[in-house]
Amino acid sequence: MTSAPTDPATVTAEGLGLSYGGTRALDDVSLRLARGVTGLLGPNGAGKTTLLRVLATAVPADRGTFQVLGHDPGTARGRQGVRRALGYLPQTPGFHPDFTAFEFVDYVAILKEHTDRAERHREVRRVLAGVDLADVRGRRIRKLSGGMRQRVALAAALVGDPGFLVLDEPTVGLDPEQRMRFRELIATAGEGRTVLLSTHQTEDVAMLCHRVVVMAGGRIRFEGTPAELTAAAAGRVWNSDGRDPGAKAGWRTGAGVFRNVGDPPAGAELTEPTLEDGYLLTLDGAGAEVAA
Repeated sequence: MTSAPTDPATVTAEGLGLSYGGTRALDDVSLRLARGVTGLLGPNGAGKTTLLRVLATAVPADRGTFQVLGHDPGTARGRQGVRRALGYLPQTPGFHPDFTAFEFVDYVAILKEHTDRAERHREVRRVLAGVDLADVRGRRIRKLSGGMRQRVALAAALVGDPGFLVLDEPTVGLDPEQRMRFRELIATAGEGRTVLLSTHQTEDVAMLCHRVVVMAGGRIRFEGTPAELTAAAAGRVWNSDGRDPGAKAGWRTGAGVFRNVGDPPAGAELTEPTLEDGYLLTLDGAGAEVAA
């Protein structure tokens, strides 16, 4: 059983559906997001990116409704309101390699209707400083590291201080140090605004997120706190000398014992569950494959 957000909802969706040919990418998706960081977990093909694109008004849903900060994208004026309130970092940002970091963010600011040049340039300098890129703002993007490029993309998403920030796999491909730095930036961005973070990294959710949503097969399978998702695996994780053939997933740990997830046999040596254990069992309950 999961809890509802205690803070007022800033983003709501009811019955969202979207099909591509015979495939249902979204199937009756309803959710409520409040201020803070919400993690969106799910396997490849779960519908996560499709949901983000719908909420960002990049593609229209076939069915259902949603609102972002009081704006209804069902009307032209409402879509404009959503887009003005939105910061969007797609999974693969489209950079022009010959742009400098400053020029790229300035270009995005122009697209966001920042027409006054002096004010726009102040805003570009502000967001680049906010992601610790002030010293390299004149460097061409092709000469920046992968972590720096991701920070440039985040700076672009933060132009105009949006109330709703959508991040699609922002830490993918980053090394551990870069990931830690990016987590700091996301945590800061989540103060006072609504952030929806799509990721495959359960540790990102455990460290960053106030709430978590799990998707599989185009549907929401869980919505609640990270602690509630972890608790879903209570009593269903155990250690053994070898992989238990009855486990839904099992692997050898660094300590040399096997950690098993599923329905433990009588007398099993139970151990404390993690958020990842709860996630694996949620996927299994949804009929998704759980790899051993």
